[in-house]
Amino acid sequence: METYPFKPEDIRVERREIGRDTLLVVTGGAAHIGAVSTAYLEEAAYKVSTTIVPGHKEHMLSEPSALHAARLLERTVTVVMGIHYDGITHEQISSVSSVVSRLIDEALDASEKNF
Repeated sequence: METYPFKPEDIRVERREIGRDTLLVVTGGAAHIGAVSTAYLEEAAYKVSTTIVPGHKEHMLSEPSALHAARLLERTVTVVMGIHYDGITHEQISSVSSVVSRLIDEALDASEKNF
């Protein structure tokens, strides 16, 4: 069985435009789908809808990431996230959160220059 030690440098954020909307796919370690969050504008406020695969906690990052991106881009944004490292500690989870936030901001900034 393959193991996935903590290695935050392998976290990836891929951005894809779907018409006027944006899809962000965030993976790291053993890539999978742990949560999917879609943020959208409704009645002058951004809201988020999330589906969580039982036993996964990626929604704790996918929800705020989707809301942040939707507000910044002023469009509907879906974040699909699946990050798994074996035996990760609370300190390492904080590191993952920081890396994900930074990479999403970079993807939004860099991609806006190309779109």
